Amino acid sequence: MFLPATRKEMKKLGWQDLDVILVTGDAYIDSPFIGVAVIGKFLVRAGFRVGIIAQPDIHTATDITRLGEPKLFWGITGGSIDSMVANRTASGRRRKRDDYTPGGMNDKRPDRAVLVYANLVRTHFKKTVPLVLGGIEASLRRIAHYDYWSNSIRKSILVDAKADYLLYGMAEYATLALAKCLQAKKSPKKLRGLCYLSREVPESALVLPGFAQVRDSTGGQKKRFAAMFMEFYRNNDPVTATVLAQQQDNRYLIQNPPWPTLDTKELDHIYELDFEREVHPLDHAWGEVRAMATIRFALITHRGCYGECNFCAIAVHQGRTVSSRSRKSLIAEAKQLTLHPKFKGTISDLGGPTANMYGFECEKKLRRGACANKRCLFPANCPQLPIDHNPQIELLQEIRKLKGIRKVVVASGIRYDMVLADRKNGLRYLEEIVRHHVSGQLKIAPEHCVQSVLACMGKPGTKDLLRFRELFVTLTKKAGRKQFLTYYIIAAHPGCRLQDMRELKKFALRNLKILPRQVQIFTPTPSTIATLMYWTGVNPLTGRSCFVERSFQGREQQKRILAATGRGRRSHQKRNHRQKRPNRVMKH
Repeated sequence: MFLPATRKEMKKLGWQDLDVILVTGDAYIDSPFIGVAVIGKFLVRAGFRVGIIAQPDIHTATDITRLGEPKLFWGITGGSIDSMVANRTASGRRRKRDDYTPGGMNDKRPDRAVLVYANLVRTHFKKTVPLVLGGIEASLRRIAHYDYWSNSIRKSILVDAKADYLLYGMAEYATLALAKCLQAKKSPKKLRGLCYLSREVPESALVLPGFAQVRDSTGGQKKRFAAMFMEFYRNNDPVTATVLAQQQDNRYLIQNPPWPTLDTKELDHIYELDFEREVHPLDHAWGEVRAMATIRFALITHRGCYGECNFCAIAVHQGRTVSSRSRKSLIAEAKQLTLHPKFKGTISDLGGPTANMYGFECEKKLRRGACANKRCLFPANCPQLPIDHNPQIELLQEIRKLKGIRKVVVASGIRYDMVLADRKNGLRYLEEIVRHHVSGQLKIAPEHCVQSVLACMGKPGTKDLLRFRELFVTLTKKAGRKQFLTYYIIAAHPGCRLQDMRELKKFALRNLKILPRQVQIFTPTPSTIATLMYWTGVNPLTGRSCFVERSFQGREQQKRILAATGRGRRSHQKRNHRQKRPNRVMKH
């Protein structure tokens, strides 16, 4: 069933009122890929009555009041994508399209949606139950953070929204624990994964430099901001994190340690929920939602990522520890897909943040937490990480054999350095992918080729890229397939100069025999190390200064360097005439 979005639906369920109302910046898509749907269904299974208001009209009371007032709390999220990223390009222009809005026009999600929706609730429900913020927009803005769109340090979104609590990360179990506390009229302030405001600092808390100490752009305050952020970043592991406190005006933001990493049984429990895999009729009446083409018949195999790229927020939002679902759970969900009336036989993706991280983790990390001064994959693969592609090979083979399934695509993108590091099963995995699981193109993300830029990104060098490309081309010819590699590139990343983009163009034409089409300008988003570099001009991992291109013109120029001309353009068109720009769907 859908969560009720109207009084009529509540009446059909026999519900006179609701315990929780969820407000979201997306259309209501009932899918395991949509965080607000997962949270809502998870609470309903536990016995709570939950309704949803999707993309409410912010100028009237009509939408926000249509379900009444909840008994326990309002849950507010900007949606599957940070609303500023969804609405604005890296150059600040308003986006015309929104893949999570019916009809595709970007006319429903306000800028800073979490703040707007919180204010909307407060306007029409004066003394209401607690407002609880969640989702990626709130999660990444939970402490004092650099905001690219205002070019300033902003307070915690919890302060600006005048909300009561913030749940960060994926938060299913934390939300359930919060609901139980509020139902029992107990304080939730000891819950993991929770942020709240307090006049006092808990005894065990680590006090970070306050907002007033880090908000200005002077050299000294930027240094304090960098120190504050790195302390925050290091305290994102559930095993080793402590309580954090940061003064914001006359109160303190308190961040409890993250909710423990879910084990396989807990993760399976979430994905056993029954989803419609459709847009709610109320929203569908306004048009198609483009994201459905990507997520309707896709399967999530795991959460978390130990790639820890400096420009990526997954390490702070989902965590550095990978948690995988069981094969039994995934096969059961695949069988459910075959029963959907719109299923045509193709699973559009079987993966997670990075497809080939499924099924293994570092035992030391699970016991003691992530290493404080060491990464799993950069500058090289850690020998303690038991990279093994066999679990995913067996999973792919088993799902491929299910009745009603013609094709299983691995569309999430893979880490080619991990494929090469797995000497036992890496080549066998790539052969399996090439022969059965590529739909025209396989995504990889070298991001650049210049070593100094890659070091700022936390990405491996080009040696593995070229070796992987050679293997892919050889295996593709052997399999008799017409398929390609799609390369994701970032322009204007901290550390990248115009000359570096020229070197990238030469490298691509000479070594990749192609000019990449999937080029995006680096967008500084809250709570990433690359954004810290952008603000301070210093790589905090080395202490060295790095070049930062900040002008819109200069950033656009870096991207334009890769625009093909002359002979290179004809070669580019010949090789890429079949390729379409894929939608990159963010997980909740």
